[in-house]
Amino acid sequence: MVTKVDTNNYSAVLQKAVEVIKIGGIVACPTETFYCLAARYDSAAAIERIRSLKNRPSEKSFPLIIGSMEQLFLLTQHMPSEAKALAAKYWPGPLTILFNALSGLHDAIVQEGKVAVRMAGKSFAFDLSAASGLPITATSANISEMPAAQTAEEVESYFSGRLDMIVDQGAAPGGFPSTIVTITDGSIKVLRHGAVKIAQ
Repeated sequence: MVTKVDTNNYSAVLQKAVEVIKIGGIVACPTETFYCLAARYDSAAAIERIRSLKNRPSEKSFPLIIGSMEQLFLLTQHMPSEAKALAAKYWPGPLTILFNALSGLHDAIVQEGKVAVRMAGKSFAFDLSAASGLPITATSANISEMPAAQTAEEVESYFSGRLDMIVDQGAAPGGFPSTIVTITDGSIKVLRHGAVKIAQ
């Protein structure tokens, strides 16, 4: 189901997307970079469905978007001072930080004991996480190894009716994907160079 969104119906479409997320559905919507496939972080069925749809290898975990700092502590117990400084400077925005994952999180969002999180920049995806009160998956809306979708039409071409909702807000900004960093013993290491430039 493709739903066009504009300033007149934004609140209604957002509420519908929240309902889909809360019952364990999958919503494709724009982030501050590309379109993503969003599902609630704690729905094993939805996450496995996304993995199957994307043909994503099982060893690759899914990054997450949060809509508030409170949501971070659904995913991790501790925020190092270096992460606090990065978040203060770059969140909301396209910077993904790896944190030590809480026990009990689904394997698909944890890799080597870490969970990848960003507070997305101004976007439907940020509003969806904030309005639902839940971290959501932020994996790009594409088949693995294919280009990330920048429009709802590209999302539909990849998944042809197999998603619960596609939010069409026109073309996402595109550009570089989010920068990914990890922090070990007080040292910041860039794992993927992207939209945010981090001095190491």
